[in-house]
Amino acid sequence: MDRIWEELRKLLEQARALEEAGILFEWDNETLAPPEAVEYTARTMERLSEMYFALMTGDRLGELLEQCGDRERPEEERAWIRQAEKKRRELSMIPAEEYGAYAGLRARASALWARARKNKDYELFAPALEEILTFKKRFAACRAAKGQSLYDAMLEEFEEGFSTEKLDRFFGLLKRELVPLLNRIREKGTEIPWEFLKGGYSREGQEKLARFLAEYVGFDFSRGVMGESAHPFTTALHSRDVRFTTHYDDRVDHSLFSVIHECGHGIYEQGISPLLAQTAAGEGTSMGMHESQSRFYENMLGRSRAFWEPVYPRLRELFPAQLGDIGAEEFFRAVNRVEPGPIRIEADELTYSLHIMIRYELEKGLAAGEISVADLPGLWNEKYEEYLGVRPKNAAEGVLQDIHWSQGSIGYFPSYALGSAFAAQIYGHMEEELDMEGLLRAGKLDVIRDYLRDHIHRYGKMKGSREILLEMTGKEFDPEYYVKYLKNKFGRLYGV
Repeated sequence: MDRIWEELRKLLEQARALEEAGILFEWDNETLAPPEAVEYTARTMERLSEMYFALMTGDRLGELLEQCGDRERPEEERAWIRQAEKKRRELSMIPAEEYGAYAGLRARASALWARARKNKDYELFAPALEEILTFKKRFAACRAAKGQSLYDAMLEEFEEGFSTEKLDRFFGLLKRELVPLLNRIREKGTEIPWEFLKGGYSREGQEKLARFLAEYVGFDFSRGVMGESAHPFTTALHSRDVRFTTHYDDRVDHSLFSVIHECGHGIYEQGISPLLAQTAAGEGTSMGMHESQSRFYENMLGRSRAFWEPVYPRLRELFPAQLGDIGAEEFFRAVNRVEPGPIRIEADELTYSLHIMIRYELEKGLAAGEISVADLPGLWNEKYEEYLGVRPKNAAEGVLQDIHWSQGSIGYFPSYALGSAFAAQIYGHMEEELDMEGLLRAGKLDVIRDYLRDHIHRYGKMKGSREILLEMTGKEFDPEYYVKYLKNKFGRLYGV
């Protein structure tokens, strides 16, 4: 039996090595690679993906998984086997010749998206998006259970158990509860000054602030790095090599909160048990739970008054000309103001899920064939006018603002809204267990991080998101926590 396990372990380690090579190329592609490298990188990604596919769908791996799957093994090894079987099953449904071609397409499409966004030219990117959508539909058709829609199959990649039926109810609740709240805030007409967040914030100062905040919230730079990209993101080879990016512009809060957000992802990855490192179970359990951690850090912690009490003096030291005369309460109100705008990653906390709802509705239509790729810019702008009362000025401000579709992540966006709702439920539970405000005022974020690590992070994929929520909070997923959190916060802030 040990011989069989050792052979299986070696094959799975080879598969993971190929995955990690691909992750490194993707990181390089988005951060440091020169523009002329794209086509060569795409070919390398194709070859790596073909090798990974052949190994994972090979007969010998199947035989070994079958022999080991029904034996008693340590919990971590059983999780590794379970996740490897799941990946093998999903890959075996896809035509081999298409898998590598799709990996190459994604590498090319990301570069095309970046160029199209820079030039505000949707037509430059549209053909690549059409190809990606075609691949995703074919792959979803291969995986879909009997009677399951293509979009439901796509959603399963990112958050199992949340079908369009459940998401329609979830987003219906948000629309019923949040849009009237937004309208009451607009009608009241309270203006919260924020102009001091813009102008004169040096790149050097913002980089120092980014490093300080990352370390402050608990990101471990001995096991991670920070880079820069057009669209902030986090990736991980394993818990000992976690990487995130931010971006810098003339608004200090843009980079500031993208750093805290991405560190939420990074802290999750760094907290996964080392016994799961470099295995199929050594990742966050789902994108919804992953987003819960980034939104928890960014909003529940980072946009609270208590968080800034020990931190704000450091901001004033870095930017005395901009913030020297601005008090902590003024800063708190400014970074929490409600101001509907066209850009998702710059959205205020209240309107954020409306941005996600727009993408959900468009993705659902694309997958069903009710919306064409050519329709997207116009429909995007119409929905922004309907839900947020704003209209993007150009494609870069509109349909080209997100990198996700260029990477094939169709079905990912609902995870952001689910993650926000997961985070509210987690925070509500933690307030019952810990003195959250007291810990934030004392700068004891390590206590909060360790609690999250014990109840969420360390498990990797050993437990699903719904199982983690139930065990941690004692309740099934309940989006009412999210609605109550937003109503209480912005009701107090705006007196509505």
